[in-house]
Amino acid sequence: MESRFFAENKKFPDNFVPDHSSLIGGIVTKLILSNEIPELSKIYIHKTLVSFIEKEAFEGKAVGLAGIEELQRIRELAKERNIEVEIVGDSQRVFSQVDILELSRIVRELAISTESVLITSDKIASQIAQATGIKTLYVPASASKRLKLEDFFDNETMSVHLIEDVPPIAKKGRPGSWSFVQLSDKPITRAEIQSIFDEIVETAKSREDSFIEIDRSGSTIVQLGAYRIVIVRPPLGSKWMITAVKPLVKLSLEDYMLPEKLLERFKKRAEGILIAGAPGMGKTTFAQALAEFYQKEGKIVTTIESPRDMRLSPQIVQYSKHFAEKDEIHDILLLSRPDYTFFDELRGDDDFKLYVDLRLAGIGMVGVLHATSPIDAIQRFINRVELGVIPSIIDTVIFIDRGQISKVYEITITVKLPTGLKEVDLARPVIEVKDFLTSELEYEIYTFGEQTVVVPIKRGKKVEAGEERIIRQIETLVPGAEVEILGKTATVKLSGENSRLIMKRAKRLKRIAQKMGYDLRIETE
Repeated sequence: MESRFFAENKKFPDNFVPDHSSLIGGIVTKLILSNEIPELSKIYIHKTLVSFIEKEAFEGKAVGLAGIEELQRIRELAKERNIEVEIVGDSQRVFSQVDILELSRIVRELAISTESVLITSDKIASQIAQATGIKTLYVPASASKRLKLEDFFDNETMSVHLIEDVPPIAKKGRPGSWSFVQLSDKPITRAEIQSIFDEIVETAKSREDSFIEIDRSGSTIVQLGAYRIVIVRPPLGSKWMITAVKPLVKLSLEDYMLPEKLLERFKKRAEGILIAGAPGMGKTTFAQALAEFYQKEGKIVTTIESPRDMRLSPQIVQYSKHFAEKDEIHDILLLSRPDYTFFDELRGDDDFKLYVDLRLAGIGMVGVLHATSPIDAIQRFINRVELGVIPSIIDTVIFIDRGQISKVYEITITVKLPTGLKEVDLARPVIEVKDFLTSELEYEIYTFGEQTVVVPIKRGKKVEAGEERIIRQIETLVPGAEVEILGKTATVKLSGENSRLIMKRAKRLKRIAQKMGYDLRIETE
């Protein structure tokens, strides 16, 4: 088979020098197998490059492990094809102090000194080499082939879970309505899962729609086309594990059949939006639909993701939180001023701080976060910001359950006497959380003493004034308490996490109860 490079240059060079990108991408073995590196050729590999790959593998990085696999395959194939492989260079170089730019320079110097062809799959490295007069064999991203991983997917598969020595399983169905299905009776071996891992990493390095988002010792996160792939390996995990998730559907906002009142809010008033829900309930799917809606409304939309797995139109720029330096995304968005920025997902303090800063700067923000109830999404901001600032950064909460919107809250602030309190001098700023569609008040958030309390506004059963008073006192002193009144006995029910708090305040609560003519019982789970 005649080489593309050889055909263009009308001369058969004998020497080749691979760089880092070609080794971790498995390019050299492919060139040997396709006779692009013919028999009787010679391959020079710099010692610093080998040491650099060894360091990456020792740190548990996927690219290092892939590079070692490639070096082993090169040795085996070279022996079969009568190709000489020589490790050369200065063994005294301190490879731990070499970064990827210095490594590229070292490899180019080797190509010059040995009059060899530089093999690379990095477009910039290819352009630099050609600009400095080095013969270059650039192997660009090839057309994607079907991966072994894709064989586990069908049209109903949401995710695939491959665990060493365990039969492969898949999650099939739709968000909120799915089940686990065993795909085979045969357990997947370590060799099989490592082969799939190597193929994923090699493909991610060569395809333009793919990239390695995070590569740490023991774990790797890859965005491979539509697939979001998480790889865990020893020693972080007890076994090798690959979890691959693929979105099944891409919906538009029209598919959710939203009330006109809510659509009008999105168009005119909602600028601090939280999309909350349990894992796998369809939060990101709805966020994608809302982002496309704003883009079609003529808004400039960007996203902050890690990994970047939202499937959006080309007009929407997607930023990776992982690749950005500290404050880099903050500075970019403050200067470029998009109309809306979608943050998928809010996790740590830094994420919440970035969301708050951008919202207070006037950028419309849509945050996606895990929550088991819609009020939990708001509570994630309490103690992270001043209470009075919350309505300025959150005005709408969308709770997604089983792929549909199950609750919409609007958040406002007013000065009033909190529900249940009687003394006029106890009036204070109160955040009201209302059901947007019915305008019914469901929660009040306010400060009581040194604490911030989230008080549910109970509807239905009418309680006597005395009962209401003691319930309010208990809920104020012990937020999250469930209070039941039976006759003249008040029972306080608490989860384990609040049991320490109730024990500290038990004497005070009992004195208050006795003063109001009630016996107090405390039950903890």
